Amino acid sequence: MAQPADQFKKLIAHCKENGFIYQSSEIYDGLSAAYDYGPYGVLLKNNIKQYWWKSMVQMHENIVGLDSAIFMHPKTWKASGHVDAFNDPLIDNKDSKKRYRADVLIEGAVDKILAKADKEVKKARKRFGDSFDEKMFRETNERVLKYTNRGKAIIDRMNAALKAEDMADLKAIIEELEIACEVSGSKNWTEVRQFNLMFSTQLGNVAGEEGKLYLRPETAQGIFVNFLNVQKTTRQKLPFGIAQIGKAFRNEIVARQFIFRMREFEQMEMQFFIKPGTQQKWFAYWKEARMKWHLALGTPEAKLRYHDHDNLAHYADAAVDIEFQFPFGFKELEGIHSRTDFDLGAHQELSGKKLQYFDPETKESYVPYVLETSIGCDRMFLALMSHCLQEEAVGGDENNKRDVLKLHPALAPVKFCVVPLKRNEPKLVETAKNIFKQLKFSFSGQYDDTGSIGKLYRRQDAIGTPFCITVDFETLDNNTVTVRERDSMEQERVDIDGLEKLIGERVDMKGLLA
Repeated sequence: MAQPADQFKKLIAHCKENGFIYQSSEIYDGLSAAYDYGPYGVLLKNNIKQYWWKSMVQMHENIVGLDSAIFMHPKTWKASGHVDAFNDPLIDNKDSKKRYRADVLIEGAVDKILAKADKEVKKARKRFGDSFDEKMFRETNERVLKYTNRGKAIIDRMNAALKAEDMADLKAIIEELEIACEVSGSKNWTEVRQFNLMFSTQLGNVAGEEGKLYLRPETAQGIFVNFLNVQKTTRQKLPFGIAQIGKAFRNEIVARQFIFRMREFEQMEMQFFIKPGTQQKWFAYWKEARMKWHLALGTPEAKLRYHDHDNLAHYADAAVDIEFQFPFGFKELEGIHSRTDFDLGAHQELSGKKLQYFDPETKESYVPYVLETSIGCDRMFLALMSHCLQEEAVGGDENNKRDVLKLHPALAPVKFCVVPLKRNEPKLVETAKNIFKQLKFSFSGQYDDTGSIGKLYRRQDAIGTPFCITVDFETLDNNTVTVRERDSMEQERVDIDGLEKLIGERVDMKGLLA
């Protein structure tokens, strides 16, 4: 079985070789942590966004959409706390001059400690076989408990230091763990200091603080400053939500793991405005609803989990992440946060404009509380590729393998591909092209005659196409074609007139939304 690191390398290579993702500016040796979505990548990404948008806006009468500007008044980021508190703790190695995030270094060291516990579990599983009870072993084995308790103690101490902004203790943890630079191998570190993650630019040709603007580090603030505009023009009553998909920018020092952490990324966020005191009910509701959204795609429950925040943001009274098991471990995929009235209250105070809701039932005005769901579109893309890209032995033959991208048909970049059995037979080619022309009005598809049938099938498997339609000599006699299904590889004869119905029933997003 391939190791996770090998699987991840294969995934990255597959994305480039099959037109999903390219390194940005590759002909100039690339730009770190910046990527371009290729022909199939942009189709898949658009389908992810469509699934989120339909499930969030179309399926809810009390959630509406917004597309706010990337540039906002600089006071926006003062009110939100980003100017003063949107920081990462950084540390430099004096010998290599390489810069690291202190918390990432510590988490990496803890991962190595927990890996020792996993190694003990793996040995025990091999020793006891089918009778092995992993849960009981983890809870009772002294060596496993020693590693897991130590890891937890380090993380707890790190979180306390981060909350208190105790940079000296963060450095002390790094020194106690004897963490070395991956480049120089030395443990010669600078002090830990805070670094603001916002990209700044200038308004026009005006220099100085008065002309300073920021690229937005999140899309949520564009929703908050438009709260009253949206509420009044759509005549919404609490509770109601505002959804938005858009680019955000963070000057990540440690941008890594392919598209998992980038400096330019896309967020899908919804801010749900509620009456104060009801946040626990809505937090539980959206926590469950968002997990169902992921599971509907066929993602195994074992690859998803909740992770409660140990170190709450200054604005939150509850927060949980939905984590996905990437090839490099369980990491945050989506966040659900109870933001209280911090955002609207802060903007109301700094702007001097009332951002309140008049409740027609209680006849009182108040600043609403906010429940947020926020998911990274790029991370969702990576999660789908990680789970759906599989290597299979065809017919149980280990010498005959295929790479197949088992995406849900509704998200597949290409829904069908029409191929003629022989490309040098004019009647077969003409019939195949006519079928393609007929179906392209309803679905994204391809016509391909640039190889043997076997090679064409493998090519479509690699990009996740659910259906391959083969036009053969029997087609000319009875108007039927062979439809080959991606996952099972089963083939059936179907009347040409029934193709649109057959494909439509499988790729329609209605099934996902239901």
